[in-house]
Order: sequence, then C-alpha cells, then structure tokens
Amino acid sequence: MMCRLQLPLALSAMLFVECTTIASADEPEVIAIGDRRELLVDYHLIDKLQTTRLVLNRPRDEGPVVHFDQPWEGPFCGYCTVIKDGDLYRLYYRGRPEAGADGDTGEYTCYAESGDGIHWTKPDLTQFEVRGHKTNNVILADAAPVTHNFSPMLDTRPGVPTNLRFKAIGGTMTSGLIAWTSADGKQWTKLQDEPVLTQEMVPFKYMFDSQNLAFWSPAEEQYVCYFRVFEEGIRRICRTTSDDFLHWSEPVLMEYRHHGGDAPIEHLYTNQTHPYFRAPHLYVSIAARFMPGRQVLTDEQAREINVNPKYFKDTSDAIFMTSRGGAVYDRTFLGGCIRPDIGAHNWVSRTNYPALNVVPTGDTEMSIYVNQDYAQPTAHLRRYSLRLDGFSSVQAPYAGGELLTKPLTFQGKQLAINFATSAAGSLRVELQDADGTPLPGYTLADTQEQIGNEIDRAVTWKSGSDVSTLAGQPIRLRFVLKDVDLYAFQFSD
Repeated sequence: MMCRLQLPLALSAMLFVECTTIASADEPEVIAIGDRRELLVDYHLIDKLQTTRLVLNRPRDEGPVVHFDQPWEGPFCGYCTVIKDGDLYRLYYRGRPEAGADGDTGEYTCYAESGDGIHWTKPDLTQFEVRGHKTNNVILADAAPVTHNFSPMLDTRPGVPTNLRFKAIGGTMTSGLIAWTSADGKQWTKLQDEPVLTQEMVPFKYMFDSQNLAFWSPAEEQYVCYFRVFEEGIRRICRTTSDDFLHWSEPVLMEYRHHGGDAPIEHLYTNQTHPYFRAPHLYVSIAARFMPGRQVLTDEQAREINVNPKYFKDTSDAIFMTSRGGAVYDRTFLGGCIRPDIGAHNWVSRTNYPALNVVPTGDTEMSIYVNQDYAQPTAHLRRYSLRLDGFSSVQAPYAGGELLTKPLTFQGKQLAINFATSAAGSLRVELQDADGTPLPGYTLADTQEQIGNEIDRAVTWKSGSDVSTLAGQPIRLRFVLKDVDLYAFQFSD
C-alpha cells in the first residue's frame, strides 16, 4: 500500500514520500511496492548484482514519420509533443520557416494526427491564415511568444471538466509561462491572461527559453511542471508543483544522482519528463543533451548539407533519466540513449532533440520520436522503437548470474515478469524473507525454469503461481539468470 504525507506545497515540490517502512538500527529498510509494475531502470530495488549488470538498451531506428516540408513549417521546426488520446495519436510542434528571435511572430504551432503512431497525416484546417495559406495544419498563430514552445498535455486528473481536458504552457522569460486549455486539442484559449509562472518567481537569471512542460501526476496527486533555467552558465532543470494549474510552488533546482553519488552536470536543453504509461509512479526523461562548441563538421561539410551557417558549431544527443518524484533525477546511465547516426546531417546544432512522451505503438512496442536534421531543408521527425518496459534491463551472461532485491512488500496473487532469454538461457525466482532465508515452497529447488521472450509471464513454482499468502510481509526476490535480460516485474491479481 502506498501512502502520502501531507506536506506544505513548497516542501512537496522537493520531496515525494512513498510509504516505506523505516528500518530500525538492526533491520533493513522495507520498500512497499504494492501492485505497481517496477522497471529495472535504477538501483531503487536492487540490493546485489552478481556477475550481472544493469544495461541501457538503445532504441531501434524506424525512420522518418513526419517531414516538415510545408511553407509554414521548415528547417527550424521543433519542441514536439506526442499525446496518445484513446485510439488517436496527436502531434504538436513549432513551425518555423526561417531563423529568428525566440518568441517572435514568425512561429506557429502545428498539428498532425495518426491512428497507430506510425503513419501520420496533417489535417487541412482553416483556423488561421499563415504565410498566405488559408488551409493548413496550424492550430495556434498570432500568439507570440507562446508559439515558441507551446507544450500541450492531456489532463488525466480525475473529474477534470471536458472543456479543460487539454492544457498547455508556453512563453519566454519576457512573458512568463502562460496557461492554455482546449476541449478538443485543436482549438485553444487562454486559461487566464496573466502568466502562471513569471521570472520574478524563479531565483535564476534566465529561464523558459526551451520546451517547458507540465502533467498531472497520479502518484503525487498534483500537477508537476519542469522548466529550463541557466545556473552558473549551465542549462539546468527546475521543478514546481500545483493543485490547480494556476498557483505553483516555489521552484527547486533538479539534482542528478549516479550510483548514490552526484552525476556530472551537463547542458540539458530539453528534459521531456513524464509519467511512464505502464508505471506512472516512475517518471522517464528522454532529454536533449547539448554540447556547446563541440564542433564536428567542417565548413565544407556544412555547405554540402545546406545547414544554416549558425547551426553546426555544436552537437547534441538524447540521454535517459528517471525520477520517482522530488528534486532528483537518477542518471543511472551517463552515456547516450540515442546517438547521432552516420552522416554529417546528424552532427549539427540542436538536432536529435526528443519529442515529449513515450507512447505505446503495439502490443509489445513503444515509440520515441526525435527531431532531426535541424536547420536543414530535410528537417523531420523520426521514430525509434523499444520493447515495452525496455529502456534498460538486468542482463546476465551465458555463464549466469544473480539479482537480489532489497526487502519489499507487495499486494497481489502472482508475480509476472518481462524478460527475454536465448534458446540456452533461463530465469528462476526464489522468494526469501527479509533476512535472506528461502521461504518454503518458493525456494530455488521449487521454482519452475522460465525460458522464452514475453512481456507478461507468470512465474511458477511446484505449487503453482499463487503468492498471495506472502502479500504484505517483507520478502526479497532472488533472480537466478543465464543469458537473459530482465526488464520489469509486477505483483498483481
């Protein structure tokens, strides 16, 4: 069971408290996971790894899905958001035909739709006339500077009125972040004229000039907003929370943790933090890492791909982070999640920027979308795929190895795993008490060997799969692994 401590709003922005049994001096901490799906993306539940390792799984390139080829779109399209709304996928992005100042009148918010997240169409809309075209796919214009970084969300808060089903924020430091709402995701109005976040509320010199985002957190039972600031010349991320989307807590600067210590501070241009759709207590961040001044291309190479002369002096890629609430990101993996591909066009400034939200695109697949070929005539949005829950995994070699969890409590009747073995590989699970003593009926000798590749396989022992008699009491999971990847596990009914 999970519980919440009632905290002052400003403090709750800094600390999200899960119901965890606090250990005494001679007892280990026990983590209550209830019936949540737990992904192996950090060391939150891992006590020991024996000849196994936690590895980052890089997404597979599935090719371009949307080309920014209309007169109101162009080379400087960016800050994309993908929303799965029932059976409909919605794409929002900035249209920007020519380079210009952030937030000027040459920016538009464009829209596309898909029935599967793979094949996209740009609807013919007539809401705004732009650049002499009365029919286009623009859903917001004449709203500078909001159209610089307009970032929508589907509000999943229970009881939210239909006319407020979609919300968005956008704006620059000059304007502050302005809140918008929509009933259908296409026609938008301001929630109020005044900005909901202003530079006076943020204790930094520069902010809001990137894609800023917000979402309803079912785990924290409040709205959460992440936005970009500069701290000592480095692009950093701040977090704030709200109960009503209008009044926000004092922002706090996010920190980065790596194996219990501090992670390197790097320029993160966008953060793209959002609840993972299969485990919303876990926030995933497919962030854009920016390397200013790290030039790869020569002047000749830049001319050959026709990139804007101001946009090839830097490089960027995508990284993977997670958070379980509060002011800390786990940067378990410091390397790139999506590396720039072969070809000069992948090594320019501000390309390889991920879109907001990872979404399911099949029974076993999820997709990440990435803005590529920035500042070039070939600018487009590209799709990458991963297996469900497959951001990372505990991987065992042919020789075998083990994973032992920290003590935990659960709710449910059976244990399901997301795993993949080779033909020679296997996975076995032993249940232990908090002190590490195997539990009768659930020992390694009792477990049934698991072989295969499945998203949701029930673990069985000689007596079957029922573990309900152990629900609520502290246990450990001992996974004995051979040539296998273990992605996630979940106790459920």
